[in-house]
Amino acid sequence: MREWLKISCLLCVFGCIREIRPSEPYVTEYLLGPWRNITEEQLTHDVYPVGTYSYLVQLVFVFLITDFLRYKPLIITIGATGVIIWSMLIWTTSLLSLQILEVLYGTYMAAEVAYYTYIYAKVDKKYYPKVTSHTRAAMFAGKLISGITSQLMLYLELMNYKELNYITLATQIIAMLWAFSLPAVDKSLYFHREQLSIGDQQTQLPGEGNLDVVDQPQERTPRQPGALGLLWNHFHNAYTNPRVIQWSLWYAIGLAGYLQVTYYVQVLWKVIEPEPLIAWNGAVDAVLTALAALFALGAGYLHTGRLRPRTSLLILALLSAVEGGCVLICCWTEDIYWSYTGFVLFGALYGFTITVASAEVARNLQEDSFGLVFGFNTLVALIFQSLLTMIFVTDTGFELDPVGQYTVYAFYFIAVGVLYLISVLIEYIWFRDNDIERLENSLD
Repeated sequence: MREWLKISCLLCVFGCIREIRPSEPYVTEYLLGPWRNITEEQLTHDVYPVGTYSYLVQLVFVFLITDFLRYKPLIITIGATGVIIWSMLIWTTSLLSLQILEVLYGTYMAAEVAYYTYIYAKVDKKYYPKVTSHTRAAMFAGKLISGITSQLMLYLELMNYKELNYITLATQIIAMLWAFSLPAVDKSLYFHREQLSIGDQQTQLPGEGNLDVVDQPQERTPRQPGALGLLWNHFHNAYTNPRVIQWSLWYAIGLAGYLQVTYYVQVLWKVIEPEPLIAWNGAVDAVLTALAALFALGAGYLHTGRLRPRTSLLILALLSAVEGGCVLICCWTEDIYWSYTGFVLFGALYGFTITVASAEVARNLQEDSFGLVFGFNTLVALIFQSLLTMIFVTDTGFELDPVGQYTVYAFYFIAVGVLYLISVLIEYIWFRDNDIERLENSLD
């Protein structure tokens, strides 16, 4: 087996195992069940927001720490943190322990950047498209297995909500141990780069074989910037490109809305159906994952670089509005199955739109600064998500009920679609014919 493929397989096994968390589709059912003494209000206002804020704060530092420590220690940290989180879920009961657990969950999620960027430091650039698809597919596979497993365990009455946590704990232990098998990284993008030597070199005279060699001074290589200087150069080059800004903003806004919708949806379902005979959350997760994977794959084939940026933005504007309509279906119904349907359609469409946005951001970058740019875009997304949480969820803002929250999220996506549609129309009217051609060429 080729070395790059071997490394990719090792990383993908970790990603797949880590995502097998069958307790996650039912974490709200578990926390509000007889195993813990906690109310729905406490869970929504005092527990879940802690995870949002923790994720935001830690992501600020994680990228630099990941690059400095050369990836592998952070991947091991993901597994170790998972072990601690699900141990606390099983064997603690207090509200404070849940809040500490949410802080650790922020670490667990923020450290994902190490999983996504490790492979770029270990394989040649020509394999980037293949290994990127491998790592994404591995996570989709893990989520699919997770959803199917959880639903089968409950449907066949082999486990209850608490017992599902034991499976998750086992997979996190395996993932942590597997992480130690990953090859160490010798260099990274910023703090551990390969340095070019500066000095004299011996140059062979043409036509003289190996006999006549003279000393010829080498031109002095321009001094390479330090780690922070290179970070700033990459950041400046990326975010002075109008197209990168345009697509990064959509990426951040879309991701913020998606995280908020998925984070609290189990609470919404609990309101719609307080005492279900059987909750189909696992099946919903499995179907959503499968459709999101197919839609993401479809985006790779249907959306190509031949499409003009204007056309791509128009597609995303329309789909963003449709996503908002799907969220309205989730919350403006008293039938839990319609809510499930709306959520699945929302997740599938998001899989398509985020793939298009990611591809456009990457296509417009000049350097290998993918980790920096997507890390910063995710940071902006978490700032937006934290604002949504503070304004609409916690008692520092409006403290809306779940139906009110999801109504806001729906119009959030519709408003994003309308704003981007307006921007496309303004760009079309303002720059006509040759002007728009020159604009697109300069921005691309």
